[in-house]
Amino acid sequence: MIPLQGEQICRVDTKGRFMLPVAFKNQLLASLKDGFAIKKGIFGQCLEIYPKANWDEMYSKLSSSLNPFNKKHMDFIRAYAAGLQVMEMDNAGRLLISRDLASFANITGDIVITAKMGCMEVWNKEEYDKVVKEAQKEMPETAAELLGDFKISI
Repeated sequence: MIPLQGEQICRVDTKGRFMLPVAFKNQLLASLKDGFAIKKGIFGQCLEIYPKANWDEMYSKLSSSLNPFNKKHMDFIRAYAAGLQVMEMDNAGRLLISRDLASFANITGDIVITAKMGCMEVWNKEEYDKVVKEAQKEMPETAAELLGDFKISI
């Protein structure tokens, strides 16, 4: 899995294209030619863009752990992959977000691209600011709950 880090603000044009920020391009140099998988986010009105290798690895793990004869499992996979599209950068280094995905996440004007483990989330900037502000209110309690037993060696 290709690890990703960072957050960048950029602009999407009227056709739904945006330049992948240099900070992310540099982290993805070895895999840019393989393309990306883009899908609707699960926990917010955003999009998730996976380097194709990361998507293939995650989907393989999901496929091998879920039962194709279990309706709940298949309903999950169907919803999880709803709207999934494979895309490549154009010659100018831009990625194109389809109209249906852009509509789902209200992607217009200024957007935020933020790393989330093995993918990048794409948010409408105003929505992202609201979501982060709300999450930060609960940050001390969440950190204590999730990381309270975490030990760091220095």
